[in-house]
Amino acid sequence: MEKSQHNYAENNNAENNSVENHIAEKNRLENFPVSFFSVVMGLCGLTIAWEKAQHAYNLQMAITPVLVGIATVVFVLLFVLYVTKIVKYTSSVKKELKHPVKLSFFPSISISFILLSITYLNINEAISRPLWIIGAILHLGFTLYIVSAWMHHEHFKVNHINPAWFIPAVGNVLVPIAGVTLGYTDVSWFFFSIGMMFWIVLMTIFFNRILFHDPMDKHLLPTLFILIAPPAVGFLAYMRLNGGMDNFAHFLYFAALFLTLLLLSQTNRFIRLPFFLSWWAYSFPLAAITISSFVVYENTQKDIYLWIASGLLVLVTIVVGIIIAATLNAIRKKGICVGE
Repeated sequence: MEKSQHNYAENNNAENNSVENHIAEKNRLENFPVSFFSVVMGLCGLTIAWEKAQHAYNLQMAITPVLVGIATVVFVLLFVLYVTKIVKYTSSVKKELKHPVKLSFFPSISISFILLSITYLNINEAISRPLWIIGAILHLGFTLYIVSAWMHHEHFKVNHINPAWFIPAVGNVLVPIAGVTLGYTDVSWFFFSIGMMFWIVLMTIFFNRILFHDPMDKHLLPTLFILIAPPAVGFLAYMRLNGGMDNFAHFLYFAALFLTLLLLSQTNRFIRLPFFLSWWAYSFPLAAITISSFVVYENTQKDIYLWIASGLLVLVTIVVGIIIAATLNAIRKKGICVGE
């Protein structure tokens, strides 16, 4: 009799654990953040940086195709998961679209398409072109939606402003990098103009917020590195559109380089932060200034820029490696995709 009761209790506990695990898995998908696509941005940025390095050093290595493959697989996985979330938990996605911080991460989806089109540009144009078209159209839609939300908001406050608000601007200036090569010059100028316009406006608003209002939440501190991306990516886009270095190109590059030095001088502040998914905000901006430095070297042949680019390449490779390990560890411990 006692044995029977013991077996019943074990079976009951097993059933309860099974139900709890099912609920936990369900909640993780419901809490799957759109900001996860910043992983793809970081991987694509690292891929393009290594492509530039191989060209600068005349290296005959298979690093780039491998990294492109990894970025593609990660993007497909994240895209499938998020589409599943849209279908099953539409209300949760709608809440993200109304959230003052999460809203700005939706363009990371379209940016992922655009970045993948750039990585495939020298591998297979037949793949690059549709990725670019989808990314550009999707990003324009996100930009119009987000700017409209900013204009007609009812719940945004000054403290909601953070560097993630630059993500829509960064996406616009990414478009010309592949767009010019694919033959869409006028469209590329259109997106470049949008990105540069909002970079100037948002930079002014952000510094007003950071200087005269409450400090940013520690979860968002890594997003300060996003400040590097608009001028760094803007430089790359302008080089494609303009066809060479001029005074404005120098301005964009050195603005990005200064912001990089400013943030790297605060390394002690960043390394003390516990892991958040926002750590991925370190990756793409560092990759962008690395790529820009290689491009400056290509156009000037001054060794100082090759040294800067090489040092930054080592840094961004190490940083991405650390973030990947931390992310996988957080996934293993089920510390990601949990409720706020």
